[in-house]
Amino acid sequence: MDTIPSVATSRGIGASNDVLHEIRDGVLHILFNRPRQRHALTFDMYLRLAWMFTLAQGDDSVRAVLLSGAGNYFNAGNDLNDFLEFGADDEFVPAHFLRALSRCDKPVVAAVEGGAIGIGATMLLHCDIVYAGASTRFAMPFINLALCPEGASSLLMPRHAGYKQAARWLMLGEPFGAPEAREAGLVTQVVEDGDAMTHAICAVNKLLAMDPEALRQTRRLLRRADTGPVADTIEHECEHFARLLAAPAAQSALAVFAARRR
Repeated sequence: MDTIPSVATSRGIGASNDVLHEIRDGVLHILFNRPRQRHALTFDMYLRLAWMFTLAQGDDSVRAVLLSGAGNYFNAGNDLNDFLEFGADDEFVPAHFLRALSRCDKPVVAAVEGGAIGIGATMLLHCDIVYAGASTRFAMPFINLALCPEGASSLLMPRHAGYKQAARWLMLGEPFGAPEAREAGLVTQVVEDGDAMTHAICAVNKLLAMDPEALRQTRRLLRRADTGPVADTIEHECEHFARLLAAPAAQSALAVFAARRR
């Protein structure tokens, strides 16, 4: 697999092509494919992503998962239009994706270019190998919308980056670059812009050459200490995120942001 795999739509999970997938040669390639919105995730996309990671978990033919964004951008996070008018009794759909991603025991490799914002950044905490283009920008600006962290980032970011750096990114919402992401352990390697996919494919090929059972056990052992705490943290974060999302402060912030974009 020395070229970008073609990808197909997930049948039965929605009619749009905003998230594409294909299983080929033991690899599930998931491609964010909403370039005009920088692949911002809608509730429908979250459900299809949850299905894809559940598929990977249950399919023995899948040896690894490859994540990327079409064009020169990885993921801009939540589509805030789906958050507008979110009510206290509404289902917090992103939780389905976060659970499925964190429970997947297949190696996950990500090719990141352009930007990784919000959940676009926190999902990288659950990837095993991440390559990022040198000019990629990262941000977890939940606080700017009167929201709290998700994706177990309140647990994992302090462990990866240290408390002070995590507080800067999660309490101040400040953006940061690929070198800082590398120093913080969010990214495996910073590469030249446009080369992240090439490096990701090379890593996937190396993973496929390993003994499947040895690789699976190695990954489980590496993540064993965090398995329970990550699951618990995701549930707590989603509960608080949904409560804050339905509150007036977040709804007002979201409306102001949406008006600016218009």
